[in-house]
Amino acid sequence: MQIAIVKYNAGNIYSVVNAMLRLGIRPTLTDDIEELQRADGVLFPGQGEAHHAMAYLREHKLDQVIANLKQPVLGICIGQQLLCKHSEEGDTDCIGVFDAKVKRFTPTRHEDKVPAIGWNEIYDLKSELYTDIPEHPYTYFVHSYYVPLCKHTIATADYVQPFSASMHKDNFYATQFHPEKSGNVGAQILKNFIDIVRR
Repeated sequence: MQIAIVKYNAGNIYSVVNAMLRLGIRPTLTDDIEELQRADGVLFPGQGEAHHAMAYLREHKLDQVIANLKQPVLGICIGQQLLCKHSEEGDTDCIGVFDAKVKRFTPTRHEDKVPAIGWNEIYDLKSELYTDIPEHPYTYFVHSYYVPLCKHTIATADYVQPFSASMHKDNFYATQFHPEKSGNVGAQILKNFIDIVRR
């Protein structure tokens, strides 16, 4: 089984590589179109700014490659946001797998800081991605932008308002939080994704 990780101009990718290694998977970190298309499963992680990330993906023709992948794909953090239709960050058109628009948090209380950084509870877990995960686990977030609740939402979190902590459509899964930084819960989510790939 071959897991590919999309290599592009976003941070935090190597922590996902290390998370895969801890699960006994040696992933391929690549921006090669054929390698991504051949892989059994694809991880699309990252931290960064949407406009610059999409410019890089378009320049390397990775945006359409990702949109047309047929194997299981897991977007993480900005990966979830870039799989949406549009982001308010830099007024950016994104890949468009999920029919949703990414919005910036608008704090309504002094204690609502942006970016939102830290552990937050997720709930209403609705997917095989959450097999053997108890309801209301805590996962680790770092983000200033969010995807509103929509038909693709498979897990919800609350910060300023409820938002999509995780999404699913066809072979595409995504998490706004960082499973690779979310302890045993995150490790189980990544294991569940690997199990989906193996089917």
